[in-house]
Amino acid sequence: MWVSGTFGVAGTLIFIGVLVVSWFLDGTRWQISERLGTVMIVAALPAYYAAWKYGIFQFADAGTMVAGVLGRLILSLSAIKMLQRRSDRDWIFLYLMAFFEVLLAAGLSISAFYFASFVLYVFVMACTIIVFEIRKTGHRTLAATTPPGSLNTVAESPALPMRRLPGTAAGLIAFIIVLAIPLFFLLPRVGGAGIGGGLGRVSASSGFSDTVRLGGIGSIQQNDEVVMRVRLESEGNDSRLKWRGVALDTFDNKSWSRTKAAAKEPRMRSDRDIIQLDYATGREALTVQTIYLEPLDAPVLFALPKAVGVQGNFPVLFKDKQGSITFNRVGERISYKVLSDRSLPSPDELRADRSDYGQEIYNYLQLPEDIDPRISDLARQITATFRNRYDKASAMESYLQGSYGYTLEMKASGPQPLADFLFNVREGHCEYFATAMAIMLRTQGIATRVVNGFSQGEYNETADVWVVKQKNAHSWVEVYFPDENAWVPFDPTPFSGQTAGGSAVGITAAFGKYLEALETFWIQYFVAFDNQEQRSLFTSVRRGFSDYQSKTSGFMEGVGESLSEWWKEVRGEKGIETSLAAVGRGIIILLSVVLGVFLVVWLYRKIVKLKVWQRLWNRALGNSNAAIVEFYQRMLTVLAEKGYVREPHQTPLEFAYTVGTPEAVMITQAYNEVRFGSKRLSGDEENRIESWLKDVRLRDRNE
Repeated sequence: MWVSGTFGVAGTLIFIGVLVVSWFLDGTRWQISERLGTVMIVAALPAYYAAWKYGIFQFADAGTMVAGVLGRLILSLSAIKMLQRRSDRDWIFLYLMAFFEVLLAAGLSISAFYFASFVLYVFVMACTIIVFEIRKTGHRTLAATTPPGSLNTVAESPALPMRRLPGTAAGLIAFIIVLAIPLFFLLPRVGGAGIGGGLGRVSASSGFSDTVRLGGIGSIQQNDEVVMRVRLESEGNDSRLKWRGVALDTFDNKSWSRTKAAAKEPRMRSDRDIIQLDYATGREALTVQTIYLEPLDAPVLFALPKAVGVQGNFPVLFKDKQGSITFNRVGERISYKVLSDRSLPSPDELRADRSDYGQEIYNYLQLPEDIDPRISDLARQITATFRNRYDKASAMESYLQGSYGYTLEMKASGPQPLADFLFNVREGHCEYFATAMAIMLRTQGIATRVVNGFSQGEYNETADVWVVKQKNAHSWVEVYFPDENAWVPFDPTPFSGQTAGGSAVGITAAFGKYLEALETFWIQYFVAFDNQEQRSLFTSVRRGFSDYQSKTSGFMEGVGESLSEWWKEVRGEKGIETSLAAVGRGIIILLSVVLGVFLVVWLYRKIVKLKVWQRLWNRALGNSNAAIVEFYQRMLTVLAEKGYVREPHQTPLEFAYTVGTPEAVMITQAYNEVRFGSKRLSGDEENRIESWLKDVRLRDRNE
């Protein structure tokens, strides 16, 4: 529960303190009576209901409030039961409470750390149930075999096999896992975290709403929360990745928004289980991305531009005129696959694009009524020597990148923060640069829009994913070219601002990448393993099996061709000398195979006969009786080779006296003491027995 974030340090320490106190109070007169414990449990239910009803507990939202109150109630009931006198029924109650605690934590946590705590819980619970059944059965057996009224009715608890307990529990868990794995991968999850669903984890504003104020990204870029993880099947030619979110077209000197005319068009799932959003140009192969998106407060799907198709658990998606993709947000983690066409017209094609804009593009030329005239003058100076849209846009991009500084501080202000940024502060973060380029190009009659999303993030080679965090929030510009019917991206932000939160180095960073890889594995195959991931897994398995079949078939064909060629040489089709050489090679290969098989069999028999394996096996299982049988059996084998064979009617000691060897008698006496007297051999005694066995073997040879 602590790992899931339900309790703070104080609450966790209090419950651990109750555990320690209950341990020392067990069996004393200070334990709570069963009647008082029942009264406290009954009273706890209305007390916690009243605390929830009147808002005594403070939580971030309603979802976490219900889960938090339930968690505290469960732990309180467990604490009462631990402090009272306990019967077998009470222990079962505690086990159930522990299970509900873990179940509740599963609904509140989507972290790989929860998975580690869950593994520990499963192991400890398996050990606990085994011990509980042994103890309960032992008490019942003792009660059934003890005469009524006997003084021995109350006896100590039966001895528990503590050495074998961990191995037994681990073996039982392994057996269950082997049976459960097929069902686990056949039954998809829904992609969320259950109760609470991770609500309130991310409070993003830029790139996730219809209105963004200048300066909003600066605060977001100081947040280290993960927004999404992206796995690329093919990266294409561009290593500068940008995850597109929302495109905005209207500016009022302080903020960007989308016009109400940007109606959303519903896109339904096709027969191929893909929601088609656009048409591919066919210039390049599509880039496939699998995205694991954290719970956010806006219904936006992110993808590399331009998204052609989406595959996921969406009955319907919505696409607006700016190319933004939205869905009916359910407040939980989702996973989906996107096919993007990242190809763009060549620079020469874009330079040749000088057609006039149509009526539908005029909204992307909109300017605020009271815009500072200096902005238009500056834009005219930058683009004066160029005659086409592409060169003007490239010149504007280069000017802003080289003439202004990047900072996350909120420096530009006033009624026109854009003018303050351009002519006074001359420092800002990405949306200032994007806004400056978009507005200055609009003053020159070039249609633009601002796009909000995320830069590429940090690549984790261990997990083979791009980890995108809130600090990677980014804005850039898209310029429209009518002849090509293409929106071409430009990024005027200096390079230091485009790679905010770059890769860390050092041991700590390496360890963090391994933890992130574990988190990704947990999300992919446990939390977000929906039917899409199920299909991907089956496809991978089928592809791997097909590759294996192809390699095996190719290998067998190669062997067949080699044999056919060899046989032609043996028959003399290439001359007598070649035939003799082929026969010689065949004989050498055959002898090598026979010799290799003989050597492997000989080594296997030698290794199997080594006594060290039996000793290690007995040590691992704590099987002292098996060890005794082993050394006594070795003595019987040595004597049998001499001609002394124990008859069925002879006891071990009678047989030893018949042999007449002192060492045989001493070995047999040790065998009887351990086998029938429950004695455990010390290390010195085991060494003496080995010495006696050696003497028996040597005595037989001397005779």
